[in-house]
Amino acid sequence: MAAMPEPDVQPGRRSAAALADAFADAAPRLTRTQALVEAERCLYCFDAPCMVACPTGIDVPSFIRRIAEDNLRGAARAILQANPLGGTCARACPTEELCEEVCVRVAQLGQPVAIGRLQRYAVDAVMDRPVTALFTRAAPTGRRVAIVGAGPAGLACAFELARRGHEVVLHDARPAAGGLNQYGLAHYKMAGGFAQAELDWLLQIGGITLQLAWRLENAAQIDGLLEAFDAVYLALGLGQTGALGLPGEDLGGVRDAVDFIAELRQAPDLTALPVGRRVVVIGGGMTAVDAAVQSKLLGAEEVHMVYRRGPEQMSASHEERDWAQTNGVRLHFRYRPVALLPDGCGRHVAGVRFEGEGGELQLAADTVLKAIGQKLDASPLQGSGVALHGGRVLVDDDGRTGVPRLYAGGDCRAGGRDLTVEAVEDGKRAAAAIHAELA
Repeated sequence: MAAMPEPDVQPGRRSAAALADAFADAAPRLTRTQALVEAERCLYCFDAPCMVACPTGIDVPSFIRRIAEDNLRGAARAILQANPLGGTCARACPTEELCEEVCVRVAQLGQPVAIGRLQRYAVDAVMDRPVTALFTRAAPTGRRVAIVGAGPAGLACAFELARRGHEVVLHDARPAAGGLNQYGLAHYKMAGGFAQAELDWLLQIGGITLQLAWRLENAAQIDGLLEAFDAVYLALGLGQTGALGLPGEDLGGVRDAVDFIAELRQAPDLTALPVGRRVVVIGGGMTAVDAAVQSKLLGAEEVHMVYRRGPEQMSASHEERDWAQTNGVRLHFRYRPVALLPDGCGRHVAGVRFEGEGGELQLAADTVLKAIGQKLDASPLQGSGVALHGGRVLVDDDGRTGVPRLYAGGDCRAGGRDLTVEAVEDGKRAAAAIHAELA
């Protein structure tokens, strides 16, 4: 067997100007002319299938008609009334598998109305106005709600409760709120600091206090929150990443893809971010695609994405897969990793060996990124009375856990599809249920 090359991991593989171009907005906002032309393609269907396919129930024909009428404030309000994180979802949602997939224009012309881009066009148009230009806060109720987790579900729940006049304290373990929006999505999907801008805009509603660097570690903390607040909503997300369970997993250069993406998203200077010359990403979901593409954009010469099943089983969409290939990522299907190969000193990864239908595949690697799924860290829930199903929190349709005044939702909820837009809907529904209980 040929010896593995020496590791080559270093920053500054591309100039600052080249990186700025590479990480620019992947789908820039439509111009007014483009938006008007696209809006005119909509048939404004009665009982529109696109509206049914949207987990948050956005009235798609209504907001597109308002765009066609140049009423962007009305369009944005129609979107944000149903989905307060409509700006993020317009950027990160797999619209090609939701609203756009069932668009009537697909059957007619093979090309759906660009619903996601029209949604972004409308929402972005009002982001420089105060949130109170679209929504007002009800009179204070004197009720207080604690939310644990400031990701999409937690933010949606907080906003809806604040609108109804409740006081909300939003707890999160990280130094910045936003969860997946802030730390987990590709830089080119949330360009221009949009996650923080959206958060700041939502907080203008008032009544929401951030409690950052607060980590849920045990059930006693849940009991304490239930004593101090009128209701508690757990939006914990999926904090544990999967392990390969292979020797060499602790070698230098082997890391979780979610940590890599978070580091990239928070890096003040991309030229200072090191990347391997040869990168292997293990996994077949959106996180794997984001990690692989961004490695390539940072200047990696070779990026391989290896998935143990076939393309039809990938959780990443066809569009995501095409995006990876367009950016120079090589995809390999039906191969599973069997060994992480060390360099000559035995301290750093130098390659990965796979086995599959095509026999053995060995790839040199300076960096190996694991994107093999995430799961809920359920240890803080032990003794809380919260039931689990399939490793996630068991709740009813409105997020009730069975423990009085304790709700849960988002990715930590059993039965979800781990979509940002579904997490938003969970937060909305829980807020409505909490409000009804408190009222």
